[in-house]
Amino acid sequence: MIVIPAIDLKDGKCVRLRGGKMDEVTVFSDDPLETSRIWFSEGAELLHIVDLDGAVAGRPINDQSILSIAKEFADKRIQVGGGIRDFSSAAHYIENGISRVIMGTAAVKDPEMLKEFCNEYPGQLILGVDSLNGYVKTDGWIQSSKLKPEELLSKFKDLELAGVVYTDISRDGMMSGPNFEATLSLSRETTLPVIASGGVSNLDHIKELSSSSRIYGVICGRALYEKKFTLKEAIKVASQSS
Repeated sequence: MIVIPAIDLKDGKCVRLRGGKMDEVTVFSDDPLETSRIWFSEGAELLHIVDLDGAVAGRPINDQSILSIAKEFADKRIQVGGGIRDFSSAAHYIENGISRVIMGTAAVKDPEMLKEFCNEYPGQLILGVDSLNGYVKTDGWIQSSKLKPEELLSKFKDLELAGVVYTDISRDGMMSGPNFEATLSLSRETTLPVIASGGVSNLDHIKELSSSSRIYGVICGRALYEKKFTLKEAIKVASQSS
């Protein structure tokens, strides 16, 4: 299992939310490029960047900042989500050095576009499954849907996806521990690589997630920024348990 540091961008700054609430923001850095440099220097194989402003606006907002990171680290893998709702926005990221794009809202509202994108860019789309109380949320975690995570996943079972990011919104930024049961349950519904997100606060959480061969990676945010453990420590634990 790999450990994936997160950079969430709001107003051009690296922030963390609590429970997915846009008005509960902690700023950790004014320099996303330098933050990226730190994570890659500590051994990150993959960087997870979310355009929070874009997720709410429905279109990329911090894309120039994100693409400057991609240009600086052209030999590194970066995945991006937030506000990617149409083919051209997704293609723009891929054509400018982003390894994989994440789509969640578009998966619910425009599934045909996802199919078109996968045909054009096979293996470069990650399905974003953001769940609260057992149902998928969209539009920057503001709107509720009537879809359960496994139902959304089943709609795209025939596409050549890069993987799935499963986020339990209630755990995100709360340091309360991942939703192990829901994450593992979803992973049993697919052969795709599943990335867990939300709630990691200590190395035991890393160890427990990595004990399952079904979990490809875990996204870590607040725990790293608050120095509950270092990225190097997390990578070591994840590699030992795999």
